[in-house]
Amino acid sequence: MLWIFATLVAAAGQTARNAMQINLTASLGTLGATQVRFIYGFPFAILFLALVAAVTRAGVPGPTAAFVGYTSAGAVAQIFGTVLLLEAMRARAFSVATAFTKTEAVQVAVFGFVFLGETLTSARIAAIAIATCGVIIVAAKPGMDWSARSAKPVLFGVASGGLFALAAVAVRGGILALGDGAYFLRATTTLVWCLGIQAFLLAAWLLAFDRAALARSLAVWRQSLIAGFMGAFASQFWFLGFSLTAAANVRTLALVEVLFAQAVSRRVFGQRVSAREAAGMALVIAGVALLLFAP
Repeated sequence: MLWIFATLVAAAGQTARNAMQINLTASLGTLGATQVRFIYGFPFAILFLALVAAVTRAGVPGPTAAFVGYTSAGAVAQIFGTVLLLEAMRARAFSVATAFTKTEAVQVAVFGFVFLGETLTSARIAAIAIATCGVIIVAAKPGMDWSARSAKPVLFGVASGGLFALAAVAVRGGILALGDGAYFLRATTTLVWCLGIQAFLLAAWLLAFDRAALARSLAVWRQSLIAGFMGAFASQFWFLGFSLTAAANVRTLALVEVLFAQAVSRRVFGQRVSAREAAGMALVIAGVALLLFAP
């Protein structure tokens, strides 16, 4: 049951990182704020791996072709998922944007079945459905303007969730491709590779097409460093969760991030919770509780 602890820590860390990144978006732009998560997070991932290897006195597993393929796919999907998430957050309330990305729970169950052959019990499927309905209730406000302009951030949020779902399944595939070594060593090795690929791709892109954004992120290096650490910290625990159980289980429990996001919205951004949103969050809690106790 360690995956439960790992997922809860990851969800809390990710909420903090998202709040930091959305603040950086105003000064760095969407892509500039996106790269902070990866470029500044990569050194911390290397440090995590060094510590794990030193404590366990175990060798770092070598990459296989399947591992590189899965990890590369997950890294790219996560980059684009983060870009769309920040765009959605810039256009809508922080908590609402977060809620729409959480359709990921349903999508990751489908992708996990298609690509990894992971099946779920009927009780776990019901838990995913209940929690996702709660997310939709939180996000879809009565009388919402569904014109093309207004619906754009909603589409960004759902698409972001799909890309994060693909990334989660690909990361789990990469971890499994490393064999039967210690789960924490395989998870941390995958994290280093994933962040390394992402840091390289984004640094190359920014050097070629947007050096100003890269220079601005260096100018606010203190904020960027903290956001990078929180990103690597959250990812470390996501990857630990993926190494211990099916990606669908991890991402469904991760719906508690909606509750964390509501707390951030209220305390940091001054956004209050309505009765409808409270009812939706109750469904999220019910779905998560069912997941935890389901066979």
